[in-house]
Amino acid sequence: MNLCDAIFASNRDNQVAVWYEGQQQTYRELKHETNRVANALKLLNIGSGERIALLLNDSPEFITAFISICSLGAIAVPINMGLRAEAQREILADCTASIAIVEADCCNRLLTGALETLRHLKDVVVVERNEADKELLEQFEASQRGLEQSRRVHSLKRLVNQGSGQPAPGFPPSGDKDPAFILYTSGSTGEPKGAVHRIADIFSTNQTFCQEVLQLRNGDRLFSSSRLPFAYGLGNSFTFPLLNGYTTILCSEKPTAEIISRIFRDARPTLFFAVPVVYTALLNHHHRVGALDCSTLRLCVSAGEALPARVGEDWEATFGVSVLDGIGSTEMLHMWMSNHEGDVRYGSSGKVLCGYEARLLDPEGNLTADGREGHLWVKGASAAMGYWHRPDETARVFVDGWVRTGDLYRRDSEGYWYHMGRSDDCFKSGGQWVSPVEVEGVLLRNPGLTAAAVVEDFDEHDLPCACAFVIKQRLESDATALEGELREHCRASLPRYKQPRRYIFVDHLPYTATGKIQRFKLRNQIREQRAS
Repeated sequence: MNLCDAIFASNRDNQVAVWYEGQQQTYRELKHETNRVANALKLLNIGSGERIALLLNDSPEFITAFISICSLGAIAVPINMGLRAEAQREILADCTASIAIVEADCCNRLLTGALETLRHLKDVVVVERNEADKELLEQFEASQRGLEQSRRVHSLKRLVNQGSGQPAPGFPPSGDKDPAFILYTSGSTGEPKGAVHRIADIFSTNQTFCQEVLQLRNGDRLFSSSRLPFAYGLGNSFTFPLLNGYTTILCSEKPTAEIISRIFRDARPTLFFAVPVVYTALLNHHHRVGALDCSTLRLCVSAGEALPARVGEDWEATFGVSVLDGIGSTEMLHMWMSNHEGDVRYGSSGKVLCGYEARLLDPEGNLTADGREGHLWVKGASAAMGYWHRPDETARVFVDGWVRTGDLYRRDSEGYWYHMGRSDDCFKSGGQWVSPVEVEGVLLRNPGLTAAAVVEDFDEHDLPCACAFVIKQRLESDATALEGELREHCRASLPRYKQPRRYIFVDHLPYTATGKIQRFKLRNQIREQRAS
């Protein structure tokens, strides 16, 4: 079955598929627009396996384009709109996209002067949303005239009108082994890589995480602060609601606490998905700026980074809704381990989902016992085919059906799994391993902190030790007194080798677009300070 047929079952024509900027779109209307976009793309003579990049905000246009591309046999490549233009161009060049569907306001920034680096890009399809966008398109078209290049610029509206007289496109069945879309990793520890997925992987995550954990029901409306170009957001805002006939709530604006508060009030979601830093920001907004209306929420989900136990407990105590933390990855498309409603253990990633296997290996490749840390490997039907044009990296990560996650975990005797950090974030102090995530969880028990990140430092004898970068809850609070509280709490809760020797108070921490702390940047900052 292709993606279009799976979404547009005849018995859901009149149900609301999309809530966007106060407007509702039914499944019948969404299908009509999808067919129109597919016919428009066929005018560009797209071929099987051709990469088509999407540089679009979360919107109905993203959904119709993604469905059309995959159903026509091409490969969709969503690109994070929050990246710098240089990083977006690198992804366009890496996947050798021949067509890009882009927002009008990013054309000049993205494509001006990029003729050589984007030599594969032949067609640019521009989405206009208002009169200002129309003017931007006209300016961009004018800037391209007379240049010695084969790249063509199109208006999506004009293309759709040109193909409007055509019958509904015929979509071939999707092959189980055919690549359908490429999702680029967030690059928390280095250069982004494109994980190649099949349509079957989408169906697999719907049968596992969605059915086992979310258990969608009549009237559900799903809202995700994580965006559609990310594996987490693609499931939350696209495949889970639309494959099951429910409503997705889309927002093109950056999901700040103020924007999310407005969405809660106006769109009334029943399920909310975010990363830990967003839950922290929302709690601060609720207590300091204005009350959040969470009256319609029945379930919240967290991923991307381990959810500190204090944050989950505070959220549930404040709003009466539990937060289900879990772990997933771009390589596995969505979550394979999660807490469950009615079975939440804050501080853990929950239990392995049905349909997946997980194991912990020591550095020599031996299985570790319960209670011992090990490198996490996972196996399941949603695993990517590999990385786009990176055979060496593919061979290192995808081994005999298992996927090396790069995470350190431990499993307790009851089957709950605990994230101990990224493999390359952990370090030795006093000859024993220190997990930054464990120490951060202890620090965040202090209500005077908003966030914390622990990395390797070196003491006056050049011996490795822990260093904590922390953000105060209140700017006016006394940093010296707060540091004393943190030191005392760590002495009571952690062995000496895990206790931070130094505290650095900062105004912000570096995060990836998916909400993961970029600890390597903090390590680099310490090295630069030591070098100077």
